[in-house]
Amino acid sequence: MKVVLQKVSQAKVTSGNIQNEINQGYLLLVGIGESSTYSDAEVLAKKIAKTRIFEDENGKMNLDIHQVNGEILSISQFTIYASVKKGNRPGFSNAKRPEEALKIYEYFNEQLESYNINVKTGEFGAHMDVSLTNDGPITIIFESKEGNIQ
Repeated sequence: MKVVLQKVSQAKVTSGNIQNEINQGYLLLVGIGESSTYSDAEVLAKKIAKTRIFEDENGKMNLDIHQVNGEILSISQFTIYASVKKGNRPGFSNAKRPEEALKIYEYFNEQLESYNINVKTGEFGAHMDVSLTNDGPITIIFESKEGNIQ
């Protein structure tokens, strides 16, 4: 399982009539791979909830999302598992099938919420328009395999 975290001052997702937005917090692009498990979702949620990348009074990245009352906008994105080794068109066979991926994605978001974080989402499997203001810019890639942070 891979998560691309972007620290944002604002982010918004629109899909048809559905719209969600946050102010300060994280935009998460969540990829569920063929071998991704519920254990991966648990360890990544815990790691992200405790990550300290917000500035304290001395300008050091020392505060977590709770300490700044931040929110999360979580977007499913199977293209994170694209293979570009052959040809010019990416292959997506490394991504978990949608029915199974949805369950792990929802579980991941529930795990984030269990850390008392307000989590908003896009629409799983839909075409979405995502906009954000990357704060920093700070972008970090989190990955877990077999329940272990990589």
